[in-house]
Amino acid sequence: MNLASPFSLSVIAITALAFLGLPIGHAMIAGSILYLLLAGLDMGTVAEQLLNGMYANYIILAVPLFVLAAELMNIGSMTERLLRFCNAIVGRFRGGLAFVNIVQAIIFAGMSGSAIADAAGPGKLMQKMMTKDGKYPPSYAAALSAATAVIGPIIPPSIPMVVYALVSDASIGYLFLGGVVPGLLMASGQMIIVAYHARVRGFPVEPPTPLRQMPRITWQALPSLMMPVVLLGGIYSGATTPTEAAAVAGAYALLVSVVFYRSVSLADFYRSVLVSARTSASIGMLIGGALVFNYVVTVENIPQSVSTLLQHWQLSPIGFLILVNILLLLLGCVLEGTTILLVIVPVLIPTARALGIDLVHFGVVVVVNIMLGLVTPPYGLLLFIMTRIAEVPFKELVRNVLPFLWAMIASLALITFFPGLVLWLPRLLGYQG
Repeated sequence: MNLASPFSLSVIAITALAFLGLPIGHAMIAGSILYLLLAGLDMGTVAEQLLNGMYANYIILAVPLFVLAAELMNIGSMTERLLRFCNAIVGRFRGGLAFVNIVQAIIFAGMSGSAIADAAGPGKLMQKMMTKDGKYPPSYAAALSAATAVIGPIIPPSIPMVVYALVSDASIGYLFLGGVVPGLLMASGQMIIVAYHARVRGFPVEPPTPLRQMPRITWQALPSLMMPVVLLGGIYSGATTPTEAAAVAGAYALLVSVVFYRSVSLADFYRSVLVSARTSASIGMLIGGALVFNYVVTVENIPQSVSTLLQHWQLSPIGFLILVNILLLLLGCVLEGTTILLVIVPVLIPTARALGIDLVHFGVVVVVNIMLGLVTPPYGLLLFIMTRIAEVPFKELVRNVLPFLWAMIASLALITFFPGLVLWLPRLLGYQG
């Protein structure tokens, strides 16, 4: 590649601006403007791409709505009641609170679609519960909370899958279905690790919940437990689109918190809307920057060039998926997941399509891979969040998270080599891909 070409200078500018601390979305817009200037193209194309991309894609609206739904769950008492329910089910086993951490992640995965929201809400509460009275080492509790939060965006709903659908035109509904088995596989792997650690490290056994209290605990948690049913039932019954379902999820979370649990004040609601708006704005700017830069990539014919190069290598579909996994695992160590989805993945999709790889299978593999980046050092955003929440040394947190990371990589390998694990549930409900 010619380092003096407009595209090369554009990439160098984006990298330099990001390194200097400019948000990556702004850096991509600035680099794209530089490319259009050097290439002698109309710089007004930037505004055109932003407007067409952000306002013509109805699917993008699902992102802020899922973010709002997660925030509304965290400010109410939904989280506490669900954790009490999980503790009643699995808390009686050795290492019970660690198992509760995993089970709550599976349940909350059907509600928020955001790993960050799961770590900041239920993950923070589990950290306090596990370290109370010195039951678990703080670094271990933080590592497990980070690992379980990864399940959130894999089991539906999933904000990263919404973003992937934006760049691939794959069905969101079938992508959501495809994430169910991989998410449960990851949770099962984490449970095996916890069971081993509980025996070797002598984790405590929690007092069992009396059976007579189970109906009351279940009844109190029932409105919260119904949220995934309302959300996913609306999508797969055809009553709502995924975007409309995200709006229903936010309304339902507010209804349960205000009417049933009566645990949300007007100030709490205002703060949750404010936090959701800020989060959505940062994601929206990143999406906008990626849409503009993807126009530059398209003008330069980069996806087709990469596809032609890989075809010359005569890779099999499995060989290509292995290469993609290695590439994304490495990129996940240093790049934020949404950036990878919006900038790198669109370049790989034409090759996947040419090799006959199902785009739903490819999307789930990509999302699982990118989620692993959240707990992969040195970047690992969830690692930084839990380090701050738990106030533990980063080195100790990484050491404790590695066994869970290897278990999740094993799950990734399984869904890579056996597409049926991803596609059997979508095909059960009529997917023809």
